[in-house]
Amino acid sequence: MTPRFDRAHTDDLMAFVSASPTPYHAVASAAERLEKAGFRQVEETDAWDASTGGKYVLRGGAIIAWYVPEGARPETPFRIVGAHTDSPNLRVKPNPDSGAHGWRQVAVEIYGGVLLNSWLDRDLGIAGRLALRDGSTRLVSVERPLLRVPQLAIHLDRQVNEGMTLDRQRHLQPVWGLGDVEEGALIGFLADEVGLDADEVVGWDLMTHDVQPPAYLGRDRELLACARLDNLLSVHAGTAALASVAGAGDLPYIPVLAAFDHEENGSQAATGADGPLLGTVLERSVFARGGGYEDKARALAGTVCLSSDTGHAVHPNYAERHDPGHHPMPNGGPILKVNVNQRYATDGAGRGVFAAACDRAGVPWQSFVSNNAMPCGTTIGPITAARHGISTVDIGVAILSMHSTRELCGADDPFLLARALRAFLES
Repeated sequence: MTPRFDRAHTDDLMAFVSASPTPYHAVASAAERLEKAGFRQVEETDAWDASTGGKYVLRGGAIIAWYVPEGARPETPFRIVGAHTDSPNLRVKPNPDSGAHGWRQVAVEIYGGVLLNSWLDRDLGIAGRLALRDGSTRLVSVERPLLRVPQLAIHLDRQVNEGMTLDRQRHLQPVWGLGDVEEGALIGFLADEVGLDADEVVGWDLMTHDVQPPAYLGRDRELLACARLDNLLSVHAGTAALASVAGAGDLPYIPVLAAFDHEENGSQAATGADGPLLGTVLERSVFARGGGYEDKARALAGTVCLSSDTGHAVHPNYAERHDPGHHPMPNGGPILKVNVNQRYATDGAGRGVFAAACDRAGVPWQSFVSNNAMPCGTTIGPITAARHGISTVDIGVAILSMHSTRELCGADDPFLLARALRAFLES
C-alpha cells in the first residue's frame, strides 16, 4: 500500500527524536530548525527591541519562540501552540555510583508516570547536561548501549506471569559493568565523553533513554514505533508549523511556540507551564512594541492556545477501558480532547477554533473523551488557561503505549497535526 502522504515530515520527526534524548537536547534541536528559518535567540537578561521577525528564548529544557510580523501592534493577539519537552524516564541521582555483589550500577530516581516494566531488558544510553564550575553547562549524550535493567529470570519467579510487582527503589537500578563500586566513575566517564576534566563538573541533570532507533512498523509501514512521542511529536510539529508561517505574509496574529519542561510531574517549575516563563515573554513582547498594561490585556483577551499533547488511541486488546462512543484511530487525524471536569481545557468555542483550522488545512480530526469509570489525565492546557486567562483548546495525536519507553502512532498523523497547527497559526 502506498502511503497517503509524503513521509518527509515523519522522517524528520524520527531524526528529531533521535537527536533529542532529553528536554535540553529537544530545545536545542528545535532552536537549530528555527535558526534555519531565520529566527534568532534573545537573552532574557537583555533589553528587547521592537524589531520584526522570528525570535526565541531558551531556558533549561524549555523554549518559547515567536514571530513578529510587519505591522504588528502592541495589542495584536497571539496564536500559541503549547507542548512539553519531557518524558517519563529514569534519572541519575546525586550520588550515582552504586552496586552490589560484584555488579557496578547507576543509582536512578523515577521521573514522572513511568510504565515500569517497559524499562526492563532495554539497552539504555544516558544523556543530559553537565553543570561546570564556571557556571556554564555542556550537553552530553551517549547513544550506544551503556546500561540495562535486568529482569529476574522466570526460574527464580515462577509466578511472574500471574502478576509482576516491581519495587521502585530496588528493582529499577541499571547495571553497567562488573567490579567494585568506584566513586566518581560515571561522571568521570561522561566528562571524558565531551572532552572535560571530571573536576570541572559540579552538577548534572542526567537521564536514561532507549537507544533503539525509531522505525516504521507493519506490512504497509503505516505505523511509527518511537520513543518520546509523548510529547516530542507535538514539539516537532509545532516547530515545523511556526517555521513554515514565518515570513508568510500578512499575519493577523503573532504565532508562538511554547514548549515547556516538567509537564510529567506537574509543571511547577521555572521552566514549566505553571511557572512565569510564557507570561513574561508575552508581556515583554507587548512592552517591546511600545505597549502597556492595557495593550497586554487586550492582546491576551484575543489570544488562543492549542495545547498539543498525545492522547489514547483505542486499544484493540483493552477496548473496554475506552469510552464506547469515542475510539480514536491512528492515521485518523489529530484528536480534540474533552473533559468537562477541566482535566482538559477544551470548550465548545474552542472546538470551533480547532475544527476551523482543520477544515482550512483539509485535515480530518477525531474526538477523545475518557471512560467515565477511568480517571482522566491532564496537560498544560488547563494550567495555561487558568494562569494567563487565555482561551485554550486541548488537542494531540492518538497513540498506544503512552509512557512506555517505546510508543506507537500512525505514521501519517504527525504530518496531519503539523498541517493543522500551521493553519491555526496563520489563520
